[in-house]
Amino acid sequence: MKKQDAARIYSLLLKRYPDARESPETVARGSPFEVLILTILSAQTTDRAVLRVKGPLFSEYPSAAELSKARIEDVETIIHSLGYYHAKARNIIAASQALLSDFGGTVPGTMDELLTIPGVGRKTANIVLYHALGRNDGIAVDTHVRRLAQRIGFSDTDNVSVIERDLMALFPRDQWGDLTDLLIAHGRATCDAKKPRCGECVIPEYCRYYRTVIKKN
Repeated sequence: MKKQDAARIYSLLLKRYPDARESPETVARGSPFEVLILTILSAQTTDRAVLRVKGPLFSEYPSAAELSKARIEDVETIIHSLGYYHAKARNIIAASQALLSDFGGTVPGTMDELLTIPGVGRKTANIVLYHALGRNDGIAVDTHVRRLAQRIGFSDTDNVSVIERDLMALFPRDQWGDLTDLLIAHGRATCDAKKPRCGECVIPEYCRYYRTVIKKN
């Protein structure tokens, strides 16, 4: 895809979803500690499901100091409605312990440091860096971003690392964080995984899926 087409897509999505970054359905709101923990919990689970456990979890464990000393069974009781809750309980306790032992109880501000924390991959690190710390160091590739990157034509692979690099090459750095939010908003509202609503889409003329599948049928 040409950069000018990518720029036009970004502009149209921004106009369609001007409040994407502040969506009430995202886990990427709150203190850096909250964003980190909730993003770890969001793997293979909807943000909406994670937000239902946010209040009970942080009322019991408001900081890394408290969560680091939690019994895994008690954390599992709070987050048991989430997928993979056994592993996630272990991860958020271990992440809190790592924050205390390695970073003085605060969330670190670099990709390399974040990747040393249990349960944190590039997607989680990118979300924390942008939404909690205001840094555009990469692009978080979640399920929506991966699907739309392939469907629209930003990337030709299913490999999330390659998709991130392809997106970073297409879009200027100051748009990286918002691009994730815009693609998530579009994926939720219009570009559904099973049945995309192309008739409601604001970017059909730029979309590979629309040109090669919908328009030809």
